[in-house]
Amino acid sequence: MALFNIFSKKKKDTLDQGLEKTKSNIFSKLTRAVAGKSRVDDDVLDELEEVLVTSDVGVDTTLKIIERIEERVARDKYVGTNELTSILREEIASLLTENNSDDIVEFSVPEDKKPYVIMVVGVNGVGKTTTIGKLAHQFKEKGLSVYLGAADTFRAAAVEQLDIWGDRVGVPVIKQKMGADPASVAFDTLSSAKANNADVVIIDTAGRLHNKVSLMNELTKIKNVMSKVIPDTPNEVLLILDGSTGQNAFEQAKHFTAATEVTALAITKLDGTAKGGVVIGISDQFKIPVKYIGLGEGIDDLQVFRRKEFVDSLFGGE
Repeated sequence: MALFNIFSKKKKDTLDQGLEKTKSNIFSKLTRAVAGKSRVDDDVLDELEEVLVTSDVGVDTTLKIIERIEERVARDKYVGTNELTSILREEIASLLTENNSDDIVEFSVPEDKKPYVIMVVGVNGVGKTTTIGKLAHQFKEKGLSVYLGAADTFRAAAVEQLDIWGDRVGVPVIKQKMGADPASVAFDTLSSAKANNADVVIIDTAGRLHNKVSLMNELTKIKNVMSKVIPDTPNEVLLILDGSTGQNAFEQAKHFTAATEVTALAITKLDGTAKGGVVIGISDQFKIPVKYIGLGEGIDDLQVFRRKEFVDSLFGGE
């Protein structure tokens, strides 16, 4: 139990440190919003709306949060500004629990799916390959055998980077020459993983923001080829988004969810930005579970996303 508590505290410390810039940004704005006010009134709510929008929570999600607080103020008759932070924490946590899935507890894969196939999508520069490497590390730490597929064949750097991660983590990387058919790489990866009784397969895909039709055709072809090797795969389509880009992350999410059936999200680079509020908006707006968050450069700085812990850390909960 003591060892478990040590690891839990380490993860909480990493979460707190990773969200420090966002937390400082929000709290400094909140402090200005309630300055000289003793109770939450229309002026405070207007200021709060601006705080959330400028913290990249997003307009639609912000309006939902404001509406919930308005209802609470009307119900309770008097709400002091000293209560605003705790109310925000409670209402945002409540909003996020209405998403379409439960939080995952740890890095794991279903026992009845072997190998468990993850197709990773996202634009270049969001930390896609790095996230794949960190995921592979986390799965391997759980005692699972992992295969990586370098299906981003349009950039030599992408294959090289995945190779480096494969060496670092100690997992095989299946690749072909530059310009090869990405679906062919996926086919080879799944075939090899299946023959060697692997537990997890992670397929990297091209990160080009080309038009929706081309993207859809490319990803659909990869998915169709994979399902010929192992039926009903991929089991998961994981979209990687860069949290530091704020509203651009929303646009990328719109693009990829329109092009393919995204089933999970990973939001990276939260440690270097004051725009961590984007996690709240994306989780709410797309109703796709945020599964992982990136909180640093270290190999262990990818964490599973737990809504309550995230909101508590952001708004100072226990």
